[in-house]
Amino acid sequence: MKEHVISALRESADVKMQMAKESLDEIVQVSELITRALKSGKKVLIFGNGGSAADSQHIAAEFVNRFMIDRKALAAIALTTDSSIITSIANDTSFNDIFSRQIEAIGNKGDIALGITTSGKSANILKALEIAKEKELKTVAFSGSGTTKLKKHTDHIIAVPSTSTQRIQEAHITVAHIICELIENALTESGSSGK
Repeated sequence: MKEHVISALRESADVKMQMAKESLDEIVQVSELITRALKSGKKVLIFGNGGSAADSQHIAAEFVNRFMIDRKALAAIALTTDSSIITSIANDTSFNDIFSRQIEAIGNKGDIALGITTSGKSANILKALEIAKEKELKTVAFSGSGTTKLKKHTDHIIAVPSTSTQRIQEAHITVAHIICELIENALTESGSSGK
C-alpha cells in the first residue's frame, strides 16, 4: 500500500514537472492576460463539468475573496453555481448550452472565458468557448493532452500532458493557484491591491 502511495505521488509530480517544461510560457501569458483584463474592469467567467465544476468554483473564490494577499475583490464568476439556470437550460434547451447561454447573457468583449475540460472534448465547454470567441471574449482552456477540438475556440490552452483524469485535475488546481499568485503579485506591484 505504501508503494502505491509513493507511486501516485511520483506520477503526480512527474506530470506537473513535464507540464512546467511544456506550458511555462502559456501559464505566464494567461496570468498576464487575466491581470490586464481585471485591471481594466473586466471579469473572469469560469466553467467545467464534474470535478472541473468544483475547480471552477474554487478558482472563482480565490479571485473574489483572496488567495495569499489581502487585496480588493477581483471579478470572477463560476458559471456552475446557479442550479436554476443550469437545470432550466439543460431541460428546456440542451445540456450543451448550460454555459454558452450564460456567456451569451453576461459575457462582454474583453472578459475572460476560462473553460476546464480534462478530455478536451466536452461539448458544452467547446460551445461556450465558441460563443465567447464570437462575443470577443478572450478564451482560455485548461485541458488534458486532448486539445485538438479546443484549438479553434481558444486563445490559450494550458494542457496537462496526461490522459489520467485525476492527474489532470491535480495539475489544473496547481496551475490555477500559480496563476492566482502571479496575478496578486502583479496587482500588488502596480498598486491595485488596496481595499
